[in-house]
Amino acid sequence: MAHPTLGLMFGSLAALLILAAFLAGSETALMSLNRYRLRHQANAGHRGARLTEKLLARPDRLIGLILLLSTIVNVLTPTLVGLIAFRLGGDFLVAICVIALTFIMLIFCEVAPKTFGALHPARLALPSAYVYTPLLKLLYPFVWATNLLANGVLRLLGASQQQASNSLSSEEFRTVVAESGAMIPHRHQQMLVSILDLESATVEDIMVPRSEIVGIDVDDNWDQVIEQLRQCQHTRLPVYEGEIDRIIGVLHMKRVVHELARGRLDRESLIEVASAREAYFVPSGTTLNLQLSNFQRDKRRMAFVVDEYGDIQGLVTLEDILEEIVGEFTTDPATMMHKDVHKEADGSYVANASTTIRALNRSMRWNLPTDGPKTLNGLIVEFLEAIPEPGTTLKLAEYMIEVLQTGDNAVKTVRIRPPATTNSVIS
Repeated sequence: MAHPTLGLMFGSLAALLILAAFLAGSETALMSLNRYRLRHQANAGHRGARLTEKLLARPDRLIGLILLLSTIVNVLTPTLVGLIAFRLGGDFLVAICVIALTFIMLIFCEVAPKTFGALHPARLALPSAYVYTPLLKLLYPFVWATNLLANGVLRLLGASQQQASNSLSSEEFRTVVAESGAMIPHRHQQMLVSILDLESATVEDIMVPRSEIVGIDVDDNWDQVIEQLRQCQHTRLPVYEGEIDRIIGVLHMKRVVHELARGRLDRESLIEVASAREAYFVPSGTTLNLQLSNFQRDKRRMAFVVDEYGDIQGLVTLEDILEEIVGEFTTDPATMMHKDVHKEADGSYVANASTTIRALNRSMRWNLPTDGPKTLNGLIVEFLEAIPEPGTTLKLAEYMIEVLQTGDNAVKTVRIRPPATTNSVIS
């Protein structure tokens, strides 16, 4: 019986080593692929991506195929090396060649290809799909039998065979957005994260407080009402009788213009027009994403926030919720300065104490506590447990706050020094 030539044996050995490197690298590349990028490429019509996605849909079959081929290669390679060494130099050379083969396979058939597959998964995984797809069909009976035995062992060990979900939680999505770098502009990243934040914030967090609601009191002098309408900067105004809890309805300024054009605007017609649009009330604990859906469903743009007793606590508009996503409409996005905050020459900030803490943190990139009162005034009063006098200084979460003005049992204006501009600690 003729023995194979050394040239054929060396050629077979080289082929086995190349195959071992391919199996190791492609396995790592396939398991390291970005599944969402792969899905995008598959939807765009990339055939390699479609084949890869189909293979990864059943990872047990793919891994079974790769390990089956790897086992064959790992058995044949040292056997072939032993035959070559024995023919060239006897038993002594066999031992040397086995040691050399171990080093070669470790470096060139394991570490190097797997590192390449981890660093450049798409460059290796997508072409490999053209190889594994026909091989899986050809060797399917062997792969099926292998997986059957492996799954039986998993059941004995109590391990679940359910495939892990590729869906992302909200926190995982935040991480993906944060790690996107230059692929997603920074402002768009902020908008995406802000959309997620709508689930954790309520209308109470962003509402205009009751004391700051601008409306029409029909009990006021008529000339005063007309002057208020003339100077109004809002499209819609609540109309009430005596106090905001006795609300009549919501007045659209377009209707006022129509009544003026007809020459019949008086107190009675104003009440009639306002009554045509009933007030819309929402509980204070309503989340922003739910309220956004409610505005869309009910075709409303303004809602009154009420507490558990039905008393009006504030006012929230569709624009307020949209500003939570895109930022202040009246603010230059380049400066990101809140409309109620003014920067001083010394690096401190003078702020309106009725501003919500959430708005300050978002627009100024601060980290004031948000687990208690909703406004800066409420935060200061809760901390001091009293209405402070002007000149009072306190420290809240590394922010130095000086009370500048008080009135009507509330803090009106404060000076804030963020940690970066704080030079000393006042206790």
